[in-house]
Amino acid sequence: MPLVFQYGSNVMRGRINGPSRLNGHAEDRGAACTVDDYDIAFDVWSQTNGCAAADLIHAPGRKAWGVLYEMADEYVRKLRVIEGKRYKETTIRVRNGEHQEVDAVTFVVCDTERRAGIATSAAYVSWIVYGLRDHGVPEDYVAHVVAIAIQTNARASNGATEQIRLMKTL
Repeated sequence: MPLVFQYGSNVMRGRINGPSRLNGHAEDRGAACTVDDYDIAFDVWSQTNGCAAADLIHAPGRKAWGVLYEMADEYVRKLRVIEGKRYKETTIRVRNGEHQEVDAVTFVVCDTERRAGIATSAAYVSWIVYGLRDHGVPEDYVAHVVAIAIQTNARASNGATEQIRLMKTL
């Protein structure tokens, strides 16, 4: 069964395995970190979430954390539908909890779908923060995710000051 690396709101096992997503068919294999240089960004509009959603972008010297899930091919196909046309499927190398390098499927935003000037929400970011903490990801990375979300909102056209205030409490 394929391994899938999730770095956005699906790091929260309750979210990915909820009835409107994979309904319990994603087996949690624990925290993982990218082998190559990546960072999290909030640069694609999510109609479902009503805010900017997560993306994985190349960033020299950075490593992104997330969660590995194992699932049958039919649920990878369902995840493709959930992620939608704004994301493309790719394979990356990650280091799992046993410090082994493995290949994993992930979804990154298509270049033509990346946007600047859009804000994310504290509720959306909380899925990521609580999911990462639940998996024991280093707190400095969790703080980095919050900082990136705050920077994203500070640059957003609407300012999103209330969302920034709420993010600071995460």
